[in-house]
Amino acid sequence: MNDLFHKADELTRRQFMIHSARAYLGVNLFPMLGSTLASAAPTERSTKGKAKNIIYLYMSGGMSHLDTFDPKMGNQEVMGATSVISSKVDGIKLGSHLPNTSKVTDKMCIINSLNTTQGAHEQGTYYMHTSYTMRGTTTHPSLGAWVTKLAGGIHPELPSYVAINSNPKVTGGGFFGAQYAAASVGDPVDGLKDSKRFDRVSEDDFTQRLSLADQLNKDFSAQYPQQNIRAYEDLYRSAVSLMKSKDLQAFDIHAEDALIRKSYGEGTFAQGCLLARRLVEHGVRFVEVTLGGWDTHTDNFTGVAERCLEFDQAYAALIQDLENRNLLNETLVVVATEFGRTPSIDLRDDGRDHYPQAFSCVLAGGGVKGGIRYGETDEGGRKIVKDPVSVQDFNATIAHAMGLPRDLVIMSPTKRPFKIADKGQAISSIFT
Repeated sequence: MNDLFHKADELTRRQFMIHSARAYLGVNLFPMLGSTLASAAPTERSTKGKAKNIIYLYMSGGMSHLDTFDPKMGNQEVMGATSVISSKVDGIKLGSHLPNTSKVTDKMCIINSLNTTQGAHEQGTYYMHTSYTMRGTTTHPSLGAWVTKLAGGIHPELPSYVAINSNPKVTGGGFFGAQYAAASVGDPVDGLKDSKRFDRVSEDDFTQRLSLADQLNKDFSAQYPQQNIRAYEDLYRSAVSLMKSKDLQAFDIHAEDALIRKSYGEGTFAQGCLLARRLVEHGVRFVEVTLGGWDTHTDNFTGVAERCLEFDQAYAALIQDLENRNLLNETLVVVATEFGRTPSIDLRDDGRDHYPQAFSCVLAGGGVKGGIRYGETDEGGRKIVKDPVSVQDFNATIAHAMGLPRDLVIMSPTKRPFKIADKGQAISSIFT
């Protein structure tokens, strides 16, 4: 049994725990099987980073840099149906689908010189989230897992790492273990689902089952002292503690004022941004929210317009809301994607293909200077001509904002050395 459990992959072990919880406790712990343990003592920070929390907004599919954050005025061949608009900051132009975002550019640092070695979605997404390329022998921790491990938790009961509508394959704990994986939320309107005992299970019955499960766990652990098994036992205890916590209300966006909810807009991503703000306000260290649909091989301009409609309102509302609550300076808001889209437009289907050579990401808050651009592409958005930034550099910059030790080496179970951003160098000049 011990050998089988050890050899099982991460999802198999999690499924084992889920079914055990249903059978013996009368509760589904799946949404809570996350970084609820990561409030352990943090590693000493290497710099005085201003960021305390991170909200990581992931544009899944490859956001077109030309139609959003790196438009080329006067180049109709490249811009197609997208026009260019001015913003609150002189010299910063955006694609016409971002009118609300244009009003908060004074809080933003737009990095126009990202490049990646990965041109496929799965590989590019993994690379952006981990700083490492996919390999069969090692599952690398996600950026959220690294931040949680190195910075520690804030709230003693809430998860330190939450992922909303995100891919669990890139929000996991990797070789750090299950306790550093993200607690998963699907629809933010539903909050943390299945976080209460089933109605058919009374409080007394639940307590008895917990006692029995605890005894079985102790006997099993004594016979099989596996680190993975101990980690899942701790997750059980953390999940049960969370179930009884009054701070579960952090996951309830219905508690928000109706006008605030309306300001973010409708849709899973928009309400996910609102939930992210609630979570960091309550002491969650790292929250990821995903907006998919950016893979615009066909009908690029309609697709971008639709995606931007939800992103634009939600992003601007999030930045403004954080500032109104005096949270922006301590919360780093990241907009990231796996790669850009081709400057050339496929005239047959009006689409843009994958383009790893150049793309844009955005940082705001967390001590980052606002109202600036970093890096530059040529007049066609094809080639980086100033200050190239690798994926590892970008992740090192996020770590720098948190004051995390970027040179700290952690050995994997296979005795290989890894760092939070591999060999990346932080862009220190963009910080105040």
